[in-house]
Formats: sequence, C-alpha cells, structure tokens
Amino acid sequence: MKTQAITNPKAYSSCLKSTLLIMTMVLLGGCESIEPWVKPYERNNLADPVMSLNRNPVASTYMHHVYQAREGARGAEGGAGGGCGCN
Repeated sequence: MKTQAITNPKAYSSCLKSTLLIMTMVLLGGCESIEPWVKPYERNNLADPVMSLNRNPVASTYMHHVYQAREGARGAEGGAGGGCGCN
C-alpha cells in the first residue's frame, strides 16, 4: 500500500493549521500555576512516624550493614562518606 502525498494546497494548509493548533494547545496546557501538592497544614501528617519506611531505625541500620558486608556492596547504595576512608 502506497502512501499518497497531499496534492491539494488547501488540504495541506488545513492539515498544517490543525496540527499547529493541536500542538499549541498541548504545549500551552502545561502553562499552569505551580502549587504545592501538600498544603502546609497537612505536612504534620507526613512527618508522622507511621509514614516512615523503616519503623525501627536501629534494626534497619544493622540490616543495612549486614547486607553491605554479605554482598560486598559497601557504599553502593549512596552511603555517606567523605572520601577519606572513614566510614
């Protein structure tokens, strides 16, 4: 099946105009005022310990250390270190 080029200049112009109009609408749809998703009075709910990924930070730190020692992946998770060799 061959694709046919638009030979009618009016049809080409109409197609071009509608394409430009759609592209302009899509691009201008992103020009909206930026508002924070979390309201200031809702932030205390996010700081609640229930929202924490690790309920017991001491146990989590220990398990992280065990994982690093077992896998030989020390520092592969972006752990803190100053480059001086003191972990």
